[in-house]
Amino acid sequence: MSPVSDAGSPVGAPAATAVFTTVLTEGPVSRVGLARRLGLSSAAVTKAARPLIELGYLHELAATERSGPGAGRPASPLAVRADREFFVGVKITADELIGVICDLCAQVRATARRPLSGPDVESVLAEVGLLVDGLLDTLPEHRPRLRRLGLSLSGDVDHTSGLVRYSPFLHWRNVPLGERAARLTGLAVTVENDVKALTAAEHWFGEGVGAESFALVTVGTGIGCGLVVNGRLVSGSYGVAGEIGHVVVDATGPDCHCGGRGCVESIAGTDAIVAQARERTGQPDLTLDEAVALARGGHEGLRSVFARAGDAIGCGIAAVANLVGPSRIVVSGEGLAAYDLFDAPIRASFERQAFGAAARCPVTIRPLPFEEWARGAAAVSIQSLVLP
Repeated sequence: MSPVSDAGSPVGAPAATAVFTTVLTEGPVSRVGLARRLGLSSAAVTKAARPLIELGYLHELAATERSGPGAGRPASPLAVRADREFFVGVKITADELIGVICDLCAQVRATARRPLSGPDVESVLAEVGLLVDGLLDTLPEHRPRLRRLGLSLSGDVDHTSGLVRYSPFLHWRNVPLGERAARLTGLAVTVENDVKALTAAEHWFGEGVGAESFALVTVGTGIGCGLVVNGRLVSGSYGVAGEIGHVVVDATGPDCHCGGRGCVESIAGTDAIVAQARERTGQPDLTLDEAVALARGGHEGLRSVFARAGDAIGCGIAAVANLVGPSRIVVSGEGLAAYDLFDAPIRASFERQAFGAAARCPVTIRPLPFEEWARGAAAVSIQSLVLP
């Protein structure tokens, strides 16, 4: 089975795609509202919606009364039938799998986690199979309507082919993950970089709904960024657009695992912070949680480590604002557990480095658990249905 098989997509003509996408992300919407938003005639909207209704993807809600001069007949808004299809999403980390089952509106119906015995491909694939089976066992009635699996992980991912070109934390290179997972599970598989997958979920079902441009910055083991420009997720010609973790902010800074020097991630990634904290304290076994506690307790050396990290992150966010000009920026990631230590330096360096009106771009802090990252993988799978 192809890792990007459309598994029987219901969408055909561009008008149907536009109608389905708008109702899914912004609905319920009346036919008149759809015609106005999409620049289509009412007849074209009706024609586009008809097969989606017949196949059970859309349905009409009860008519709502119109009022005012020239009011026509009552409107019957179109809405998505959320239980028409279900999707598994799995976020792969270096030591754990986090999985969810979502409906067509990306509402989470079930969650599960499985530890990994090791990061090798065979072990991870075996655990993915067990996780998917376990999730389906919790909701056996969904099994006939579940045909798609979304996988997300950190690194350089070719979404089109499902190839993981490089994943630094799993130590993978050129792994045909989509193809192998499809053979294992019998599902149509999509594979995406985890930050881009989370951005896709926020774009269609979260903070980014209705925004023509926005950025999602993640702080944690890696420093990532997903970009939406002109209403579409940006991957770039080589699939690595938005990698602000590898923007150089200190040419004399520490070496980065990417081979560069002075990258944001080499200063502000979790491993980098822990390494700097151990050096400052002389405690070779110091953990991140212990470093955070000491910094909050007033340890000046450790407070300066977090301040330097915040300064680097703020510079990276400013680079996004200057280059792309998003209408809003959302900051998330597991590193937000220590955000009180980053907050002021991030905002200070952002305001210092953002050019002109770009400094007015609102920056929103949005903590998201890993289940939301798994939901992002499911959201990419939903998009593969709607945008085959």
